[in-house]
Amino acid sequence: MQTSQLPSLDHVNFRKSSYSQSEAACVEIADLGTSAAIRDTQNRELGALFFGADEWRAFLTPARNSKR
Repeated sequence: MQTSQLPSLDHVNFRKSSYSQSEAACVEIADLGTSAAIRDTQNRELGALFFGADEWRAFLTPARNSKR
């Protein structure tokens, strides 16, 4: 995703990942409709990584399948 296309994080609702085991290794995820954002819970001021819908789906599909 190009920098000019990145959404503002001002009014984005992040949720803590259910896979975060401890307070020291937490990530937060935001569904942005056509994209997703991920950030470090303890370093929110550093911003987030953004992924387009196709990129996010390409990550989630094998991640979900690996739980089996």
